[in-house]
Amino acid sequence: MNIVNMMWAGGSPYMSIHKVHQQVLSHAGADARISNWLLLGGERCHAWGTTRVWHMPQRALKGKHLWRLLRPWLRLRLQRALKEAGADVILLDGVGVARLVLPVMQRIPEVRAKVLFHGMTRLNDSDVKLLNRLPVERLSIAAVSHTLARSLEHDIGRPVQTLRMAFDPQAFARPLLSREQARQVLALPARGLLLGAVGRLVESKGFEMIIEAFARAAGHTGMQLAIVGDGPLRASLQARIDGLGLTDSVRLCGHHDNLQQLYRAFDWLLVPSRAEGLGLVVQEAVMADVPVVCSDLPVFREQLQESGCYLAVGDVEAWAQQIACCDVAGALALAARQRQALAPEAAWQAFCDGAHSLLRG
Repeated sequence: MNIVNMMWAGGSPYMSIHKVHQQVLSHAGADARISNWLLLGGERCHAWGTTRVWHMPQRALKGKHLWRLLRPWLRLRLQRALKEAGADVILLDGVGVARLVLPVMQRIPEVRAKVLFHGMTRLNDSDVKLLNRLPVERLSIAAVSHTLARSLEHDIGRPVQTLRMAFDPQAFARPLLSREQARQVLALPARGLLLGAVGRLVESKGFEMIIEAFARAAGHTGMQLAIVGDGPLRASLQARIDGLGLTDSVRLCGHHDNLQQLYRAFDWLLVPSRAEGLGLVVQEAVMADVPVVCSDLPVFREQLQESGCYLAVGDVEAWAQQIACCDVAGALALAARQRQALAPEAAWQAFCDGAHSLLRG
C-alpha cells in the first residue's frame, strides 16, 4: 500500500501535528510505502518514509484574491504526482489541505482520502459540501479527541472517527531524563520548586496570563517558572517578564527538539490554553509523572476526568491562587491519580487499533 501524507509544512511550528501523523503512520503495516509531502516547505519532521517539499505559494494554497486562479494548476500538479506515486491512500492535515486536494479525487477514483482534524475549525458551507461529496468508502474523517469528533459530526453530518493521540508508555519512558539532567539541559537551577509551561508562544496558549498570575503569587520564595517553546510572542512576553520584575524567576527557555525527555525538570506543569484540539502536553507530563494544572476545557476533562485540576480560562486570580498552592508534597499524589485516569496502556491500545482502522479501512 502506498500512502501519501500531505501536510502544510514542516518545522517547529508544526511539530505537534507532525508528531500525531508520525504515530498514525507507524501503524500503516510492514507493506506500506510512505511519502510525506510538505506543501509550503519547511524542515523535515518525519521519521517514517521519504519527504518531498513542494514550496507552493501560501496565498495560492489558501485561495486568496487573484491567487485562487493558480489553484487549478496546483491541483493538476498534485493529480499527476499522485498518479506517478501510485498512491492508494492520502492522509490530509485538516480542512486547509483538504480544500486543495479533495476536488482532485473525482479524477483519481482509485485513491482513498483520510482527513485528520487536529483542532476546532470553522467550516463554511462549501467545506461541508466538499467533505460530503465523496462516499464513506473513499473518504474517512477522524479527529484527535472525542470532543472534537462530536463537534465535527454535528457540523458535517457524517461519521467522524475518534483517534485520540496516545504514546507507547514503555517507549515514552525510556529516554526520559532525571530531574537534575533535564534542568541542566534547560539551563535551570538544580534546586527549588519549578513550575513548567510548554508550547508555541502564541496567544491561544495563554502564557501572558500565566506570567501575570505568577507575578501575583511570586511572594513564595524559591518558586520559579520555565516556559519551553518559541513563537511570535517571545519578545512581548520577555518584555512583560522584565516589566513585572520577574527576570530572575521566570525563564523563556526556547524551543527544544528533545522536549519529551525534559518533563521531569518540572514539579508541576501549567497548561493555561484558551483552546485545544487535544493538548499533547497534558499526556506527556502525566506519563512523565508530573502533575498538571490546566484550563477547564472539554478536551482536558476527556483525558484527566475527575483527577484534573481545572481552572477557568483566563482567570488570573484563580491561577495565582493555585500557583501559590503548588508544592512538592502534593505533587506526587496528584500525579499518580492523573496517571490512573489517563490509563496510558489502554489509551495506547485504542490508538493503535484506531490508526490501523483509519489507514486500512
